[in-house]
Amino acid sequence: MVPNCPRALFLLLLFLACPESRASQNCLNKQQLLSAIRQLQQLLKGQETRFAEGVRHMKSRLAALQTSVNRANPDTPPVSCPALSAPPDGRKFGSKYFVDHEVHFTCNPGFRLIGPSSLACLPNGTWTGEQPRCRDISECSSQPCQNGGTCVEGVNQYKCICPLGRTGSRCQHQAQTAAPDGSENGDHAFSRAPRCAQVERAQHCSCEAGFHLSGAAGDSVCQDVNECELYGQEGRPRLCMHACVNTPGSYRCACPSGYRTLADGKSCEDIDECVSPQPVCPRGTVCINTGGGFQCVSPECPEGSGNVSYVKTSPFQCERNPCPMDSRPCRHLPKTISFHYLSLPSNLKTPITLFRMATASAPGRPGPNSLRFGIVGGNSRGHFVMQRSDRQTGELILVQTLEGPQTLEVDVDMSEYLDRSFQANHVSKVTIFVSPYDF
Repeated sequence: MVPNCPRALFLLLLFLACPESRASQNCLNKQQLLSAIRQLQQLLKGQETRFAEGVRHMKSRLAALQTSVNRANPDTPPVSCPALSAPPDGRKFGSKYFVDHEVHFTCNPGFRLIGPSSLACLPNGTWTGEQPRCRDISECSSQPCQNGGTCVEGVNQYKCICPLGRTGSRCQHQAQTAAPDGSENGDHAFSRAPRCAQVERAQHCSCEAGFHLSGAAGDSVCQDVNECELYGQEGRPRLCMHACVNTPGSYRCACPSGYRTLADGKSCEDIDECVSPQPVCPRGTVCINTGGGFQCVSPECPEGSGNVSYVKTSPFQCERNPCPMDSRPCRHLPKTISFHYLSLPSNLKTPITLFRMATASAPGRPGPNSLRFGIVGGNSRGHFVMQRSDRQTGELILVQTLEGPQTLEVDVDMSEYLDRSFQANHVSKVTIFVSPYDF
C-alpha cells in the first residue's frame, strides 16, 4: 500500500480481499466496515468540493484572460482588397472586394486585354495580379468587310469601301436585287407608257404609284422605282428584316431558309423543326432548335477510369458514382456534369447574361457556405466571363459580340466549400449555336 493512501481506503480494500468462506482475524467486523465506508464517503466529498473549486477558479482565470486579450486586440473589420476601376476602353464586372471575391475585365471592340482577365482577393488584402489594361488593335485585322470590300482604318472605327453592286456597313447587302422569276430591270414589266393628257396646248404625263417619269417630253416612259436600292442606303429605314426583292411598282420581303414570313410581310420567324410530327433526328439523339435550322445532339458521360465512373441520370446530366473512402483524386473530379444548349442571333448586344448556375442543399444537410465559379474549358476565346450574382448563384455573361454562323463551347465550374474545406464541384458544359442572321 502506498504510504499516503488514506487508512479508511486501506481497511476497505482489506475487507474486500478477505475471503468470505472462512473467518480470519484480519477481516473487519461490521462496525469497522461501516466506519471505513463513512470515512471514505467524507474523503470523496472533500475531493469533490476541492475539484469544483478548482474548476471555478480556472473558469474565472480564463474569463479574465479573454477580457484582457479582447482589450489588447479589438475586433478588426473583414479583410478587403483595394478598389479596382474599369480600364480605359474596357469594362469591369464585380463590385465586391472581400477575400475570395473575384473581379473580371474585358475590353471594348477594337481593343485587346493586356494582363489577367480575372483577379481574386487574397487573405492578405492583395489581388492575385496587376490590374490589366486595354490596348488599341487594328479593326481591319479581323477582315470585317464582306464580298470583296476594302477596309479603311479610322479613329476607333473602320469603314468599308464596297465594290459595285454591294452596300451596307460591311458590304453585306446587294445594292440592286434581281427581279423575280429571272426578270431583269430592262424587262417591259419594269417600264410602261405614261398616262398623258392635253391641257391648254400642253401635254401633262404621269405614272402610277411605284413608277417615276423618265425621258424627254414626247418620249417619256414610266420606270420602276427600286425601293430595295433606295432604302438599302445607309441611314435609311430598313424595309425588310432580311432580304428585299424588287417587283414592278413595289417590292416584297423574303426570309432565309428555316424561317417563315410573318403577317406584316416584313418580319421573319424561326421555324422550330424539333416540334415536327415526324422525327428529324436519328434515334438516341435529341433535337435542339437553332436559328434557321436544328442540331441533333447526344450528350455522353465521361468514360470510367480506375475507380471513377459516371452514370447518366437524365438525357442532359451525368452523376459520379460514390468514391472509395481513400480516393482523394476521385472526390476532386466533378460530382455532376450537365449539358446545356443555347441558340443566339448574330451581333447580340452585350453584356448579356446567358446562363445561371446555382446550388441547393439537401433537406436536413448543411449546404456550402462558400462557392467559387470559373470557366474551365471550351473554345470561347474570351467571349464570356463568369461572376457571382448572389450568395448561391453564378452567371455566365457574354461580353463580346458574336457573329455567325459558328458554334462555341464553354465549360463552367462551380466548386462548393464548407468552412474553407473543399466539398464537391459541378461542371456545366454549355454549347452555343450562333445563327448567321441578327434576328
